[in-house]
Amino acid sequence: MADAEVRTATVADAAEIARIQLGTWRSAYSELLPPGVLEELTQDTTEQQWSEAVAENATTVLLATEGSWTVGFCVGGTAPAAETAAADGSVPEDANHTVLVSSLLVEPRWGRRGHGGRLLGTLAQRLREAGNTRGIAWIPEADEASMAFYRGVGWEPDGTVRTLDAGGRPLRELRVTGTLELRFE
Repeated sequence: MADAEVRTATVADAAEIARIQLGTWRSAYSELLPPGVLEELTQDTTEQQWSEAVAENATTVLLATEGSWTVGFCVGGTAPAAETAAADGSVPEDANHTVLVSSLLVEPRWGRRGHGGRLLGTLAQRLREAGNTRGIAWIPEADEASMAFYRGVGWEPDGTVRTLDAGGRPLRELRVTGTLELRFE
């Protein structure tokens, strides 16, 4: 394997992040999302959204590279209070030290080479250094690969479920959570 690294994204990386998101979603989520939802997503609009997100600096956006190729990205930051609440609406004691991993994508052709683990590990380390202790992520219930990945680092479903409207089709997601002291199997 060529040199693999993780680095902080810049606004100049927005096109690559958009390319990876669109390609990965169209490949991995074609069965979960209606075709119209995926077809409406354009490179230009997605690139502009990522450019703004990186420039705002409200979250940490990391890129995985292998040699000269950008192969994946990860985004995380302070979890909104509504995201940390238990199913009964109660807020856990560590809510102020909980982060949300809002996206973790590696292009399928670069999968199973450790990029996802490097991305999440680097993100967890940076967010831990900022005083955070726990992370959460939302996983489509039918996404067995992502669930296996998060379980592999010690994160488990906590019983909280949400259903999103994905272009008129319900998309059920499970929340996984775990310490930012990741273990890799």
